[in-house]
Amino acid sequence: MGDPPATMSNRYRGAPPGPSAARPTPASKKRWAQHAPHYAALDLGTNNCRLLIARPQGDGFAVVDAFSRIVRLGEGLAATGQLSDAAIDRTIAALKVCADKLKRRNVHVSRSVATEACRAATNGPAFIDRAYAETGIRLDIISAEEEARLAVLGCHTLIEPGSGPALIFDIGGGSTELVLVDVDGAEPRVLDWHSAPWGVVSLTEHAGGGATEAARRASYARMRELSRESFAKFATRLPQGIARPRLLGTSGTVTTLASVYLDLDHYDRGRVDGLIVPASEMRRISSELSAMAVPDRAQFACIGMERADLVVAGCAILESILDLWPAERLGVADRGIREGILRRLMGANRP
Repeated sequence: MGDPPATMSNRYRGAPPGPSAARPTPASKKRWAQHAPHYAALDLGTNNCRLLIARPQGDGFAVVDAFSRIVRLGEGLAATGQLSDAAIDRTIAALKVCADKLKRRNVHVSRSVATEACRAATNGPAFIDRAYAETGIRLDIISAEEEARLAVLGCHTLIEPGSGPALIFDIGGGSTELVLVDVDGAEPRVLDWHSAPWGVVSLTEHAGGGATEAARRASYARMRELSRESFAKFATRLPQGIARPRLLGTSGTVTTLASVYLDLDHYDRGRVDGLIVPASEMRRISSELSAMAVPDRAQFACIGMERADLVVAGCAILESILDLWPAERLGVADRGIREGILRRLMGANRP
């Protein structure tokens, strides 16, 4: 599931410090922030195209502009091994909107990344070349490990206080990243990570659907089994006996389910980002959605027709993660890769 649109007034803290050779004065920091160019981060996933434009503010940044569109770049990829012409056309159209925003906002420092769909597709490099030729945006196909690390950098500040390692996960369109982190220091330290080959698009296409409630429940059980199998090796490496496991999710799946939990009639990032939800409630909602037909799921305002066919695969992955890391509460983050990119960019350019 893709992230819901960011709001224009969002502010983020916790950008990494700049070089330590010469400590800037508060006045010089203020002057730099006032005159620094805008920064941008673009994340092109299997399902979504998302852009964030921001300016430095204090130790973090303030959002200037944002864009999110479901493009389903990886639609049909599992069957053909290629990005389809229709998916490429949808994505190029979204990238043109992003290019226009980058130009109008006078962005001088940016990074654009592509993830699982472009990693897996045989025509991924050709798509990257076409995107650059038609939009001027040069996409960097990043590894699953870098994808995981950027997500951690972007959202780790929302992990609940506590002791011991925490688990951060990102349910994407074509893969799911899980990262075990130590957050006792100023910056998160990655202890272990795992990338599973199932996301909401790939898992739906492989095992989703069902015309009857019984068929949908059987499909859901199969998706949970596949997810569980894909996490099995990572499960053997996880520490045992943690008194209070801490869990943070950054993805459209968790933000969507959090919106259902809050019974929102429209998406409200201010209420969702940083929310803590009982794991039992997330399981209840997941179970109920898995039995519904697509039109019934679409009746939820924060699911709609765009997400109704994919949300159940996200639920199956989420429940398998809760089996893996039995936290009683789930932290919800409407931030991730883009924010991680921005923090890196700004950290490298701060005075």
